[in-house]
Amino acid sequence: MHKIIIAIDGFSSTGKSSTAKTIAKKLGYVYIDTGAMYRATTYLAVKEGYIAVTGLENEKTKQFENIVHIDKEKLIKKLKNSDLSFKYNSELGFSEMYLNGKNIEQEIRSIEIANLVSEIAKIPEIRIYLVDLQRKMGEEKGIVMDGRDIGTIVFPNAELKIFMTASEQIRAERRFRELQEKGENVSFEEVLKNVQQRDFLDTTRKESPLIKADDAIEIDNSHLTFEEQVNKILLLAEEKINSL
Repeated sequence: MHKIIIAIDGFSSTGKSSTAKTIAKKLGYVYIDTGAMYRATTYLAVKEGYIAVTGLENEKTKQFENIVHIDKEKLIKKLKNSDLSFKYNSELGFSEMYLNGKNIEQEIRSIEIANLVSEIAKIPEIRIYLVDLQRKMGEEKGIVMDGRDIGTIVFPNAELKIFMTASEQIRAERRFRELQEKGENVSFEEVLKNVQQRDFLDTTRKESPLIKADDAIEIDNSHLTFEEQVNKILLLAEEKINSL
């Protein structure tokens, strides 16, 4: 049976990763969470002190705004000398993110990392380096990869491209519940602001902005159950595989 590359792109908190993990498991494919790779890079920057946030008052609006400072040269050098890898967790049924042999899956899902990851992801040198790693991971096909630019930049020739979206309110509600379950002390307003900020940064950045590929199939999951979403993509994947 032919193997294909399934590229799943879309906005934050649309369930891309959970969906991609399930699709990969059902098809017997390898799942690669590119968002985790950018989160791991952000975690590395925080851990090494290569990123700092300064609050400054905007003279026009009189509102405090966060200014992010990143030591790009040190971060890029450190990243290239670090080992980013995925290791399969048989108990969970999917792979987890490791940095230099340490499982950092829990650390990279915090609101602190979520607030900074878009700043790291827009650095051209980091995107180039991570995209190269991602392409190497997909050389044998039979993979499901999710992120922001998989169908447009990483694998523009992927056999199946999905673009996932949902209203920002619903996405914020999902993310808020997820963080609450993990014991994070965060308000809904803070989570909604994070979703809106990430949408803006992801869609307006100069390098590899979040856009729907011309040949991608859009799925708005605002009112879909997780099972309905998975089944819809599985059907599309099976149709594509059988057509080869």
